[in-house]
Amino acid sequence: MLVKNSLGEILKQRFWQEKLLNVHGLLLLAVLVCALSYLIVKLGLVFGLVFIAAMVAVPILYLLTTQPRFGIMILIIAGFFLFFFLRLGIEFPLGTVMDALMWFLLIGFLFNQRLKPKKGIFKEGVAIFVLLWFVYAILQVANPWAASRMAWLYTVRTVGVVTMLYFVFVYYVDSVAFIRTLIKLWLALAVVAAIYALKQEFFGFSPSEMAKLSSDPLLISLLFIDGHWRKYSIFSDPVVFSYNMVMAFFLCLGMVGKGWKTWLPYSLIALLCVYSMLFSGTRGAYVLIPAGLVLFFILKFNKQILVFGLFAAVVLAVMIKIPTSNPTLYRFQTAFKPSDDASFNVRVENQRRLQPYILSHPFGGGLGGTGVWGVRFAPGSYLASFPPDSGYVRIAAEQGWVGLFLFGLMLFWGIKTGIENYFRIKNKELKSYCMAMTLILFVLGIGSYPQEALVQYPSNILFYLAMALIDSTRRIDEKISSL
Repeated sequence: MLVKNSLGEILKQRFWQEKLLNVHGLLLLAVLVCALSYLIVKLGLVFGLVFIAAMVAVPILYLLTTQPRFGIMILIIAGFFLFFFLRLGIEFPLGTVMDALMWFLLIGFLFNQRLKPKKGIFKEGVAIFVLLWFVYAILQVANPWAASRMAWLYTVRTVGVVTMLYFVFVYYVDSVAFIRTLIKLWLALAVVAAIYALKQEFFGFSPSEMAKLSSDPLLISLLFIDGHWRKYSIFSDPVVFSYNMVMAFFLCLGMVGKGWKTWLPYSLIALLCVYSMLFSGTRGAYVLIPAGLVLFFILKFNKQILVFGLFAAVVLAVMIKIPTSNPTLYRFQTAFKPSDDASFNVRVENQRRLQPYILSHPFGGGLGGTGVWGVRFAPGSYLASFPPDSGYVRIAAEQGWVGLFLFGLMLFWGIKTGIENYFRIKNKELKSYCMAMTLILFVLGIGSYPQEALVQYPSNILFYLAMALIDSTRRIDEKISSL
């Protein structure tokens, strides 16, 4: 018995106290390396890659389960870099990894909500409308006009789970410190994206990016305009890139405070994001800056803001009217002259052509009926050949005017709640966060008309994060006020 206890004490000392930072640890590591080398030789390189992936995945999955706030940060980072890694030619189902990350967070939330329920999380504010939107997406499987159930299955994987992330964010984002961390992470990722876009503009695309662009005539027609490539940075396309830069701009605008220590860094990041966004060539994003500033001036109305607003209006008017041969500036100017834009007129004509279909199909033609999944699973259907070119048009086509009404109601209630919470919240820092998220929802709502603002990562994740932070800032402020 004494020997057994002595052996237990020795193992505890070697493994737990010394953490194998000893001769025994070196011997164990040498044995594992030799065994792994032997297995790679026998079973091939794939086994080695799978083994390494497992070594990385196991601790990450453990942290996702035990540290959900860490999981939220990983999800946001993965959303930003998903298409960057896909463009590198990595033969791995990264989209499935994103699905798995969201499912782990959602299952963990449901489990914790059962053990430690947070009151009113499903009944207050925007939550009711988020639930209605989620349930409606699920019920689309029974849509009698749907041309394909498989299209619904592939689409609802992301649409449904991404929507439910709202509750994950509301549950776990429960402190000023964590909101501060998320904001810093968001802005850091936006800065990386902005700098990479400038690299693409001034130093050119990487060989793999150029090879991908040159191999697809459709991409060339969409991205090579007037002798100039539109930039997309680390994202899937220029639209997602530009809209994320707009979000970062308004995030900075909400954070700007008195004193150069807060004013200077956020102002520099905001200018960097706007400058890089110009090279995306996305007209819809150009309009969002002045549109969002209007709401900002209303919320922060005072003498200084009025002066700044008048100055910004003069600068904008000069930029729109000034003669130029610069293709980037010219494309910026055309964003404010939609009647002269051939692509805008095509969108208007497509929307007019779709109106009778929407009126005769109140529940739409089925989730996933347009775009890639429509072409893949229902190539002969009416919607499969229809280019949505707008977030609202896609919703109306796939989920009918009923779905469009529900989404519009959810978005309206989110912005309304954000404005109300902004004037109710007493804590200045939380008030700034609330205003920034309200501005982001507002510009994404406008941006969903000319483009599909909420289809791709990370925009869809950030949309529900912004909506959740509007609720969380109020909850945290009430907790602070009651202390």
